[in-house]
Amino acid sequence: MEAIRLIEASRRALTGGADAAETMAEVWQAQALAQAIGSRLAVSGPPELRGEALGLTELAGRGCGVLDPPELDPGDLRAAQLTELTDARQTLLRLGGLLGEVGIALVGMASAASDETTYWQCMEAIDAADESRDRVLEMLRKLAAREEAELREREMG
Repeated sequence: MEAIRLIEASRRALTGGADAAETMAEVWQAQALAQAIGSRLAVSGPPELRGEALGLTELAGRGCGVLDPPELDPGDLRAAQLTELTDARQTLLRLGGLLGEVGIALVGMASAASDETTYWQCMEAIDAADESRDRVLEMLRKLAAREEAELREREMG
């Protein structure tokens, strides 16, 4: 499935989470999807994004690692459904939005946490989501710089 469709499915599922367990599962799914997108961009994305994409893969993986993995059927794992990434810029724009929403959801969960373990899991996951979003924004900046350089080159040549 195309990356943008998976991101939009994750956004809908995150905002539709009925309880803390569902929301936490969707946060984990979003981090796993960010990890898969980062991996795809690191392998086959624009060359100037590959270093940042590797960093995104690592950070999003850390975001998954600090949370208890949800009990999912293999077919329900959105990251495993990623088959194509056709527009890096649009994918990154939407992924940045998703990661922002993940952070907001985690802040709400941390505020309502009844135990220290959940609170600290949320805080560490907030950190990972925020750092992942920073990587996405850096990749968008690099894409914009490349597009600007290509435009200048066409105008001159």
